[in-house]
Amino acid sequence: MTDFQAAKQIVRDYHRVLATATPGTIADVLAQTTSRDYIWRGMHPFNLLTGAADVARLFWAPLLTALTRLQRREDIFFAGLNEIDGETSTWVVSMGHLVGLFDAPWLGIPPTRKMTFLRYCEFHKIADGRIVETAQFCDIPHLMIQAGQNPFPPQTAAHLVQPGPIGHDGLLYDACDPAQGAATLATINAMISDLGTWNLGLPLEQELARTWHDDMIWWGPAGVGATYTIDRYATQHSGPFRAGFSERTKTRHMCRMAEGHFGGFFGWPNFTAVATGGFMGMPASGKAGEFRVIDIYRRDGDKLAENWIFIDILHYLNTLGLDVLDRMDGGFQT
Repeated sequence: MTDFQAAKQIVRDYHRVLATATPGTIADVLAQTTSRDYIWRGMHPFNLLTGAADVARLFWAPLLTALTRLQRREDIFFAGLNEIDGETSTWVVSMGHLVGLFDAPWLGIPPTRKMTFLRYCEFHKIADGRIVETAQFCDIPHLMIQAGQNPFPPQTAAHLVQPGPIGHDGLLYDACDPAQGAATLATINAMISDLGTWNLGLPLEQELARTWHDDMIWWGPAGVGATYTIDRYATQHSGPFRAGFSERTKTRHMCRMAEGHFGGFFGWPNFTAVATGGFMGMPASGKAGEFRVIDIYRRDGDKLAENWIFIDILHYLNTLGLDVLDRMDGGFQT
């Protein structure tokens, strides 16, 4: 039995000191909790950053300036060994919302001076008592929508301030039975095996029913939206998505793990696909768009029941030549 409690405590301590950080102190906080060669993978326009100083200067300090009184409302927290590297590394996942008062511009997005929810998910790699690598996705388009700056056409599903798991049991601060995590990872892998082909020869609803409960909930990002039940997921996201792309590459992940009834993965990128038209109102491009994705799952019995998805849509659009944030006054300054 692998003990993840020490790794979990490192991330919980990091969150605790981060909660009291200011734009002026955040660099010291990161320096104390991360390694010297710290790697941080974020969404567009931040992308890949190295070293605590740049992560503090380019991401955290501007965010703490914009979203004052920032607090973390965590819904899911778990740890595990990374299947992708042969279970040689330990990672800790945190997912929920960062909540604050939107008091100053961020990335050129005008402030509302109102309460704002920023969906987030973090994967932290732990080694030698420090965080050595992070993948951190935030749903920036959802923040834009809250600020009245919706950059997208009407989406196929509904986007909301998204809740955590239905049982409110996603915070795995204590140790779990490793057999449960193994079962969750096996179910996720079976789903990936089905999804990765787009060519099982089954009707889409029957394909999904192999690994998903009929009352599944797919908590998609802003621009796509959330769907409930296999039937609505097929008609409101999966079907239109498959119809809008061709030449999808195989799924690639940097980390895939599970603990208890929760698991997930991220890729950099997960896959590429050529837009043949229709997705998010975009015309056919003939170009291969790149998808960076984080997926978090809840297993119920032998099938998946809930899925929280973070797609770096701004990066995907940027690979097609559309920089959404360029339209904002001020934009991103390096």
